Amino acid sequence: MGILRRAAEGGAEGGMKGPHASRLPPPLYSKMATVDFDSSADPEMDLTSDEELEREAEGFKEQGNVYYVKKDYAEAFNFYTKAIDLCPKNASYYGNRAATFMMLSRYREALEDSQQAVRLDDTFVKGHMREGKCHLLLGNAMAASRCFQKVLELEPDNSQVQQELKNAESILEFERLAEISFEKRDFRMVVFCMDRALEPASACHRFKVLKAECLALLGRYPEAQSVASDILRMDSTNGDALYVRGLCLYYEDCIDKAVQFFIQALRMAPDHEKARLACRNAKALKAKKEEGNKAFKEGSFEEAYDLYSEALTIDPNNIKTNAKLYCNRATVGSKLNKLEQAIEDCTKAIKLDETYIKAYLRRAQCYMDTEQYEEAVRDYEKVYQTEKTKEHKNLLKNAQLELKKSKRKDYYKVLGVDKNATEDELKKAYRKRALMHHPDRHSGASAEMQKEEEKKFKEVGEAFTVLSDPKKKSRYDSGHDLEDDDMNMGLVTKCLFFFPAASGPGNFFFQFG
Repeated sequence: MGILRRAAEGGAEGGMKGPHASRLPPPLYSKMATVDFDSSADPEMDLTSDEELEREAEGFKEQGNVYYVKKDYAEAFNFYTKAIDLCPKNASYYGNRAATFMMLSRYREALEDSQQAVRLDDTFVKGHMREGKCHLLLGNAMAASRCFQKVLELEPDNSQVQQELKNAESILEFERLAEISFEKRDFRMVVFCMDRALEPASACHRFKVLKAECLALLGRYPEAQSVASDILRMDSTNGDALYVRGLCLYYEDCIDKAVQFFIQALRMAPDHEKARLACRNAKALKAKKEEGNKAFKEGSFEEAYDLYSEALTIDPNNIKTNAKLYCNRATVGSKLNKLEQAIEDCTKAIKLDETYIKAYLRRAQCYMDTEQYEEAVRDYEKVYQTEKTKEHKNLLKNAQLELKKSKRKDYYKVLGVDKNATEDELKKAYRKRALMHHPDRHSGASAEMQKEEEKKFKEVGEAFTVLSDPKKKSRYDSGHDLEDDDMNMGLVTKCLFFFPAASGPGNFFFQFG
């Protein structure tokens, strides 16, 4: 702003350059002509009138200068405008008002006045300087460079303009880098370039919009919204800013509101291709997602799975909506018993949105269903740390219990039965496994083999002892520490060997040929 002040300094610039009528000798008229002569058309009086206008305009200019020095730019503007109204061909008046517009951050109006000033006087250095500075602030570095070159032609030793030329060159370079980075989808680099370019071009809406768009593509929606809103406060018809507002809402899964902004942007700028494409994608994504939801509710899981998969191909950039689509597809996958695929989809959803609690819960349940209890506990812990609800606490406790149970001997696996096995099925399984591992059956084996089979035979006895007793089975299924129970496992082992060699728990007898 210091440069702006120096550029505007001094109020009036140069002497009066208003037009003067040439003074001609009065013609000789007849007596009749003298009677009919209109005194208001007297050239002498016209000249006096012009001089009075110029003096009055100069007075307004001087008053404007006083207010300018006091930083009362609104009043300075009023007096410079009065001076222009009286003498519209005076370049310095436009120059002064341009300086005032710049101090009021009204750079487009300042640009118009600066251009008018140099049209009236092509040697007006401060006029060219201000025009260049306005172009620079508005982001038109090429036009700014042309103005600064003109200043150098008029004043080759002007050090200030040399610095401004460097600023213009840096803007052009940052624009070039931003364009390359955008094509490479390196949105962070684009934001960096626009931040650097906006230092000398602080009023450039084009740079701000590009920065906001890239912030949205990076998922930094509040920042993008803020930049777009600032532009819309100054220019409510800015199609680019309306597009960015819509883009943020679209990426935050507020699709209906987003479509409204895209439509508004297209009203302001009918050829806005990005807004047109985003509007089309938003509508398609919403429709496909709703079709998938409808199929799921109707129990058409295969169809729902395919519809969610199609929706995921519409716009890879829509992170939040795609996270929900992956989670929805995982839900369908679990219904179709595609548990590993469901886990993978949940993982993709979490990668897109690390705060997505529903995806953690869905994945944890899939881990439980596939008996991956440690992973389930980890997900439930994450959920409970985020949302300490009673429901989440119970889910975590249940997963921890299942993990504890999974580390004990699995008596169902020992006998080769499922958890709903009947009493007869348990007896048959016990006979089969006890016969398979009975010590007499392996009397001719190596000492190591005999020891291993004896261990398995004991486990079979332990398993049957627990699972054949309803109370003990209930305690086992509920996850109580059976080692601390009143049914000491050592007693089971002693019971096994209390019976004759060919008998086992329940007075089963085994015969060997």
